[in-house]
Amino acid sequence: MLTNLLALVALLFTAAIFGFFYAYSVSAMWGLDVVAPATAIEAMQGINSQVRNAAFFPAFFLTPVLLALSAWSAYGTTKPAAFAFGAAAIIYLSGGLILTMLVNVPMNEALAQIIIPDDPTAAAQIWAEYSAPWLLWNHIRTAFSGVAVLLAGGGLLALSLRV
Repeated sequence: MLTNLLALVALLFTAAIFGFFYAYSVSAMWGLDVVAPATAIEAMQGINSQVRNAAFFPAFFLTPVLLALSAWSAYGTTKPAAFAFGAAAIIYLSGGLILTMLVNVPMNEALAQIIIPDDPTAAAQIWAEYSAPWLLWNHIRTAFSGVAVLLAGGGLLALSLRV
């Protein structure tokens, strides 16, 4: 029972962080790309200044912990479930959390230091240099997180079938 509950919460957290990254990939960044670049810079600075909060923390930082605990807990019950949760933990940790810390966070911190220029052309250049690479890396962490969701779902299924 504890293993199933832990696995279900791990799946929920993994899906939550996947959804967070996915929303940026398919709507938020596209929306920012169609407004005035100075507005996009200001909006992203505001988003980045508020994203580190108590609601975001569990899904972002605790997901690999919950996945690893699910793997450990499932190991005695079914090896395929343990493997799936363990793989999900490694995939999210490397392609979601660590990638974010090494790439997206430094980009966000650099953008936070920008004083938005009055010149629309200068603002457009700043936004173009930030938006496209940031979005590419976000697509990558979204894909990794999506694979982690699938693996966690597979792990939960393996637990329920006891294969």
